[in-house]
Amino acid sequence: MEHSMALILAAGEGTRMKSRKAKVLHEICGMSLLEWVHHSVKKAGIKKTVVVVGHKAEEVKEKMGDQVGYAFQKEQLGTGHAVMQAQDHINNNEGHILVLCGDTPLISSETISEAVNFHKTYNNSATIITAEFQEPEGYGRIVRDESGAVKKIVEHKDAKDDEKNIKEINSGMYCFNAKDLKTALAGLSNNNSQGEYYLTDTIEILLNGGKNVGAYKVGDNKEVLGINDRVQLAYASGIIKNKILENIMRNGATIIDPTSTYIDWGAKVGADTVIYPSTFIRGKTQIGENCTIGPGTTIEDCKIACGARIINSVVCKSIVDENTNIGPFAYIRPGSHIGREVKIGDFVEIKKSKIGDGTKISHLTYVGDAEIGKNVNLGCGVVVVNYDGQKKNKTVVGDNSFVGCNVNLISPVEVGDNAYVAAGSTITDSVPENSLAIARERQIIKADWVTKRGTPKKGK
Repeated sequence: MEHSMALILAAGEGTRMKSRKAKVLHEICGMSLLEWVHHSVKKAGIKKTVVVVGHKAEEVKEKMGDQVGYAFQKEQLGTGHAVMQAQDHINNNEGHILVLCGDTPLISSETISEAVNFHKTYNNSATIITAEFQEPEGYGRIVRDESGAVKKIVEHKDAKDDEKNIKEINSGMYCFNAKDLKTALAGLSNNNSQGEYYLTDTIEILLNGGKNVGAYKVGDNKEVLGINDRVQLAYASGIIKNKILENIMRNGATIIDPTSTYIDWGAKVGADTVIYPSTFIRGKTQIGENCTIGPGTTIEDCKIACGARIINSVVCKSIVDENTNIGPFAYIRPGSHIGREVKIGDFVEIKKSKIGDGTKISHLTYVGDAEIGKNVNLGCGVVVVNYDGQKKNKTVVGDNSFVGCNVNLISPVEVGDNAYVAAGSTITDSVPENSLAIARERQIIKADWVTKRGTPKKGK
């Protein structure tokens, strides 16, 4: 939106969260509260955003980076004081300033767009974003005259009985004409019991100055809900989570139990994929078509190709190619690339490794910092010993090789194509292609050893 700027208030401490973390940095479905507000601002087409920071300012800046500008509120002396700190960002002569709260993650881009358009259409100096609640306890009320024009905002504690019956409330979000906002800010006073500067007082200043003030009522009152404690955070999380899951299901994926499935906003799930209960899909994960995910599975920042099947497992920051089976109880750690039609079975851990197409690692095996070729079989209990106490080393196993049960591959080491490693071996030297490596003690039988030693037999 040309000549529009969003000003997001995010300086408060949020003591009711009882957290060492800034309130606006608490997350819902992979994004912080502040990021949700900014996401809606960007989607509404507003290109410039300034965030007013204060409590935990450096943490907030680290999260938002250079996506936004910043104003600093050293002391939290009210919402009006917060906006005052951003005056250098406000154009004196033109434009519209949308003031939003950093703890209202449910505000939609559609509401933002409609509120700004309403503000422009009626040539308002200020537009209050309002909502209607059947039980508006604690909210400031919007008092209108007989024609429906805004007369004033009255706080709940100051409201008369008839005013307390008003259902329309002030959300604490506004759209201002930039020049009129600066004029009103100059007239603010902190002559009140709290010694603070209230942004609501700008409305009275503008009305007394003969300016036009309107109110845009949102269609869904949930959009203006602020997050003040963990209970409200969970409530808002449920609303956003359900919207994400509904969108995924409408695009062709099946979610068996939405109540126990959690998918971050940035994730994508292909058509005909089935997601079973107790599954978490986090970050920017992309899952292809015809996959089976879960139950009891966590996938974070991964690319999962079509036809993959991942059951009761954890996969992080890795790539899984087509028609591969993982689990149950497997752990794929960051930096891994699992090829096509691979089998990763129970109690297998893969770390920062490449696994070739058609390879089978069926159970009880650890592979770290390795490159395993195509059509390889790693038997039960194989361990790639990648750490020497100081640094990580690499193991390479060639195509079509067979590594027997309970083998230790001491990195750095290479096993050539079409090679065999006998069960129980500890391999410290490279194995040439087409070779059999045996690295264990030869079995010795000592006949009648028990009798000669005189060891008594157990029994009655």
